[in-house]
Amino acid sequence: MAELVFDARDIVGESIIWSSAEKALYWVDIGASRIHRLEPASGRHDLWPTPAIVTSIGMRSDGGFIVGMQREVCLWSPDGRFESFALPEPDLPDNRLNEGKVAPDGSFWVATMQNNLNPDGSPKDMDRASGAVYRIDPDGTVKQLTPNEYGISNTMAWTDDGGFLFADTVANEIYRFDHDVEGRAIGNRRTIVSGFAPGLPDGSCMDAAGTLWNCRVVGGAAIANFDSDGRLLRMVDLPATWPTSCTFGGDDLSTLYVTSARFTMTADHLAAHPLEGGVFAVKPGVRGRPEQKFGPEPLSASVEEENA
Repeated sequence: MAELVFDARDIVGESIIWSSAEKALYWVDIGASRIHRLEPASGRHDLWPTPAIVTSIGMRSDGGFIVGMQREVCLWSPDGRFESFALPEPDLPDNRLNEGKVAPDGSFWVATMQNNLNPDGSPKDMDRASGAVYRIDPDGTVKQLTPNEYGISNTMAWTDDGGFLFADTVANEIYRFDHDVEGRAIGNRRTIVSGFAPGLPDGSCMDAAGTLWNCRVVGGAAIANFDSDGRLLRMVDLPATWPTSCTFGGDDLSTLYVTSARFTMTADHLAAHPLEGGVFAVKPGVRGRPEQKFGPEPLSASVEEENA
């Protein structure tokens, strides 16, 4: 059973991560331009407004966070200012950033899409697939990894056998790429999940066994658990119809935390489904993996667990 742990009422809650050192969750609300912090054990909640749409967040090995904004990637520390770090698509002003995640080697990967938000967070029509995946190194170097051909970019996960998993929400597909040893190039894309129902693929995380937990947005009201080749293992139902992102947390990384959205929902729907936009906790019976950190010398999973 899924339990509501925080009634965030996010327009688009996304990019949830777990800080083992702080025993706290961080996540963003894309539609409301804000960053959340929550300590589930005590209930303490902190909130920071952002100067532009905020789309993703990851921890840095030297402290603070790396944050995807509307168009640029910034460095940020709570109560500090947002320092511009990288601009992945300087020549595509009608695109925005969406998914972003720290890779196992300490680089930060971000993906773009045609901007579907007005300045107030309300929906804006899309008419093209123009998103791509980028890798940002700790020295600020930006490398484009795919063509600009994706609708709504979502899901970033790295498998133990050299795979990179990525999704296009509009296409309702999850892809698997091969990547080189250093993770500096990806290729050999093949579709491993296509046309799956319910819902559409949004954010994901990996568990310790190397399987993918994928939020099924746009009415899916569930998380689908796939193996790294796209075979469905099980489904977990949620009391929110638009789950958006997930991560494992808690002392033993055995709690799956899930964000959700209220984007495009009517007042009547929200009255009937008041938990939309909340953060939920599920005990799926498996453990997750520690969050990677952005920087030249990312902590290994074993070291981070020892320091947690």
